[in-house]
Amino acid sequence: MRHLALVVMLGSLVSLSGCAGHRPPSPKLPPPVLNYSLGPGDVFEVYVRGEERLNKEYRVHPDGTIVFPYVDSVTVGGLEPQQVEALIAKKLVEGEVLKHPQVTLVVKQYASKRITVTGSVGKPGAVTWTEGIRLVDAISQAGGFTPLADKNHVTLQRRAGKNRTITVRVSVEAITDGQQPDIPLQAGDTITVDQSGI
Repeated sequence: MRHLALVVMLGSLVSLSGCAGHRPPSPKLPPPVLNYSLGPGDVFEVYVRGEERLNKEYRVHPDGTIVFPYVDSVTVGGLEPQQVEALIAKKLVEGEVLKHPQVTLVVKQYASKRITVTGSVGKPGAVTWTEGIRLVDAISQAGGFTPLADKNHVTLQRRAGKNRTITVRVSVEAITDGQQPDIPLQAGDTITVDQSGI
């Protein structure tokens, strides 16, 4: 009996090691390029110290503008939050609305920045990029894996410069098992989840 138990145990270990062998190694990717510039559909709040009448939430129009009280149209598309803060403050001074405005901007949603998740997930399509979002988060937001998904064969495609694209194979199973670190994503990444047996 002891010999039989040892055989069964060894067989289980071989089986487990065989499964782990199908997992790709931890991928080598350049750090994500973080782009905080605003674009159409992005939502942010503006706070002007001591001026409750100017504190408001804004959504960037398709042409990259917002309409701000007393200064009318402000082009914010392509600018980062701190640049928009300075621009609004400048326009408030130029319009003789305030002498020394202190403007703070808080981004609520980067709707213009997307991650694409395709393949064997519940809701294939675009997921909104948020600061700190990682691979497992994006798959979860896309409805999670389908029953046919191969969690050891997930492809991540990333632009790394104008004419360079990097494609790596990732084992999400290894990430959720704590054997590999989760992967921070950048806007524009494409995740493809294969089906088992493909």
